Amino acid sequence: QVQLVESGGGLVQPGGSLRLSCAASGFTFGRYDMSWVRRAPGKERLLVARITSGGSTNYEDSVKGRFTISRDNAKNTVFLQMNSLKPEDTAVYYCYTEHPYNSRVNYWGQGTQVTVSS
Repeated sequence: QVQLVESGGGLVQPGGSLRLSCAASGFTFGRYDMSWVRRAPGKERLLVARITSGGSTNYEDSVKGRFTISRDNAKNTVFLQMNSLKPEDTAVYYCYTEHPYNSRVNYWGQGTQVTVSS
């Protein structure tokens, strides 16, 4: 049974930092690309960052230079380090992955709330 469990969200002031974690189980973690997707109130889901099984990364333009995605294959965990947070980063952040050969098979975590406010 595949499980993705996010943690690390919370309330932070503008300019602050948070580190999200996603603990994965039930699949061969090292073979899967992993992503962070966020959904802000009233907006569509937005892919924020992605890391391939080989460690290559890409980011949505608005977070480039502020967010860093990384993974620890020994611990089956993917991270999102978020610095210089802005109010517009407020959203529920989800961990997401899909089967490497069948994108119709995909998995989501339960989400963690990030609120950036003074």
